Amino acid sequence: MISILKFKSIILIAGLIPVLISCSEKKVSSTDSSTPEASTPGLTTSPVETNPPNTKYKPAFEGQTRINGVKTKTAYKATVITSSLANPWGIVSLPDGRFLVTEKPGRLRIVSSAGTLSEPISGVPKVNASGQGGLLGLCLDPDFASNRMVYWSFSEPGNLTAIAKGRLSADDRALENVTVIYRATPAYEGSLHYGGRVIFDRSGNLLASTGERSDLETRPQSQSVSSGLGKIVRINKDGQPVSGNPFMGQAGARPELYSIGHRNPQGLAIHPVTGDLWESEHGPRGGDEINRVEAGANYGWPTITYGIEYSGERVGEGIYQKEGLVQPVYYWDPVVSPSGMTFYSSDRIPEWRNNLFIGALSGMHIVRLVIENNKVTGEERLLTGENQRFRDVTQGLDGALYAVTDQGRLYKIEKE
Repeated sequence: MISILKFKSIILIAGLIPVLISCSEKKVSSTDSSTPEASTPGLTTSPVETNPPNTKYKPAFEGQTRINGVKTKTAYKATVITSSLANPWGIVSLPDGRFLVTEKPGRLRIVSSAGTLSEPISGVPKVNASGQGGLLGLCLDPDFASNRMVYWSFSEPGNLTAIAKGRLSADDRALENVTVIYRATPAYEGSLHYGGRVIFDRSGNLLASTGERSDLETRPQSQSVSSGLGKIVRINKDGQPVSGNPFMGQAGARPELYSIGHRNPQGLAIHPVTGDLWESEHGPRGGDEINRVEAGANYGWPTITYGIEYSGERVGEGIYQKEGLVQPVYYWDPVVSPSGMTFYSSDRIPEWRNNLFIGALSGMHIVRLVIENNKVTGEERLLTGENQRFRDVTQGLDGALYAVTDQGRLYKIEKE
């Protein structure tokens, strides 16, 4: 059933009618936000984060954290297209306006714009769905219209992040000629921090994120160029390293590596104007990051971080800046747990154009970041009243944003 969510005066009584949430009409507008009132209406506000940070670390530059809030002036609405998905993890738009969605337990489905779910598509390799593992991010081949090839990330039995590809059959019911093209070794007996996003760059190369598997014994591998853990890798459609990769030819280095020093990167997006790669990354207790990823760069984990251990202890030496290690463009403390993300490129809501939208898990909202000259200049939190763990966000062919949540919902967010 389709529902439209409206946050105005009705929000005052929303708690009294939870049984009606799937059939009530509610409108989201620029005035409906948890952001404090702006001193200049419609422009900027105080930072959206009001809780105290976990540390007394100082940002490396102004605007690196707790930037001023912004409010969308255009009236928009959010519609629950379906609430019948099971732990959706990744979503991508098909050329006909439908969506291909991964479900963490290991299922791949097509979802229509009206919310109708297909039967699970056959041919998906078995996944290890324990902990944070499962069927994860996906993307379409740039030539999908002619070759129908799909690429996806998953936690493979044997316990590592793997990338596979397969052809979606003409009847949409099966993946054909499925091949695992890359494995982020070494394997590790753990159930956390797989990374799991895949995306094509403008040159037709595949970029994939891998986690460092969380534990103290695996963390240092983020800094090792001989390991596939805690990295962004750049490979071709057959899984081979791309010629010109930054570590290629370096003694002991893996030729597929594109950047190093990552913790658990769960979001990748290509800027629609510059073509730059942007990444979201889970920090520990504090220190969630947004990075603009450059070839050969070291993003610091676990040597530097703006977070601390969950126990409250410092991470490593407790430093958060070091020469030669790249600072995040933006960070959150406390965390919002950023996951899948996309840049908005439609003209439907002009003020959103080229803004970055990120699903927040523990934050239970969608982050909107205004970015100018590679710096964050404003932050907004959307759908804060939904109490949903937003796992991935994509833009549809109709210019609307679509987001999936761990609780099984697919939202459509569009101009009213």
